[in-house]
Amino acid sequence: MVLYGFKSEIKSKIYSFSGHLIISKYTLSTSYEETSIVLDDSLIHTLENYPLTKRFQPYAMKAGLVRNLSGSRPEETSKANEEIQGVIFKGVDHRFDTSHFKKHIISGRFPDLSKDGYSGEAAFSRKVARYLRLNTGDEVMIYFVQNPPRYRKLKVAGIYETGLEEFDEKIVLGDLDLIRRINNWSDSLAGGVELFIKDMEQLESAENDLWNKLGVDLHVDKVTDRYIQIFDWLNLLNRNVVILLGIILFVAGTSIISILLILIMERTRMIGLLKALGGENKLIRSVFIWSGIQLIVKGLLWGNVTGISLGLIQFYLKVIPLDATTYYMDHVPIEINTPTILGLNLLILFLIGLTLFIPVSIISRVSPVKAIRFD
Repeated sequence: MVLYGFKSEIKSKIYSFSGHLIISKYTLSTSYEETSIVLDDSLIHTLENYPLTKRFQPYAMKAGLVRNLSGSRPEETSKANEEIQGVIFKGVDHRFDTSHFKKHIISGRFPDLSKDGYSGEAAFSRKVARYLRLNTGDEVMIYFVQNPPRYRKLKVAGIYETGLEEFDEKIVLGDLDLIRRINNWSDSLAGGVELFIKDMEQLESAENDLWNKLGVDLHVDKVTDRYIQIFDWLNLLNRNVVILLGIILFVAGTSIISILLILIMERTRMIGLLKALGGENKLIRSVFIWSGIQLIVKGLLWGNVTGISLGLIQFYLKVIPLDATTYYMDHVPIEINTPTILGLNLLILFLIGLTLFIPVSIISRVSPVKAIRFD
């Protein structure tokens, strides 16, 4: 539950800033600023009618320098005005999923993008806000990197925090129309389109399909490729799960073998007596196997009750905190996946059940005469 919760939380934060698939102009440039693409009827129709499309949103990015115009306290004003921070301004429109992003807002609100012209509001990360001594309601001046330079005055509508340095160190969220105005773009132009699909298991096939459906001048990029370091790191967690379960299964298997060996030792006379009365080895083995299975079922029952109860306590009360600078979140995340829990229980029951045949195999070697005399 913890490892699944951790992976789910990290992925959710990435998807708050980027779609599952990113469609942009094909270019060899490595700059944050994209060459514009046309949001024509053909592109929109293709995306809307693609079976895996959940939703999509246009965006554009532009590099800039931010300077604080108002300190949070009078004595800080002069110091704040001296600080300048480089950022990447990401412009979005009304199609941006603000409800999903809302959980990352720690102060204020998401910028209002419904105004005519362009909105003069923006959301800054907590890290940038601390460096520039910004609070919600403060005004900043952003100088966009271009020739000639252009600048705009913005108001801090909200402050967010994801814990991911890739976003918190540089991304400022604002209005897409502002970038259009700065770049002299029409309303039909954008830096790219972020597409969200319904089934992440089909991400690879969706990428290939869109490559074939879209124009040759457009590039389709998976989010797993754009942030490959993070997703490779998350994939390593799967290996940790396998190692952890392997250790648990080894300990559980060793324990059940030891318990059954002790039970067989304590019931040696009974085994000899049953054999003397004509009991077959198969019958006697089944007695101990069923005893072992009862122990396994009781252990699984109490283990599930304890584990799920602790998971629910952490899920709702968040009693175990974390250092956000190290773990990208301020509490231990929990994800309760019912099919996975049921499958894990069945796997353990099956594998540990197989180990029962190891200790009971010695029953066939027990001599009735020696067993009855056994002390």
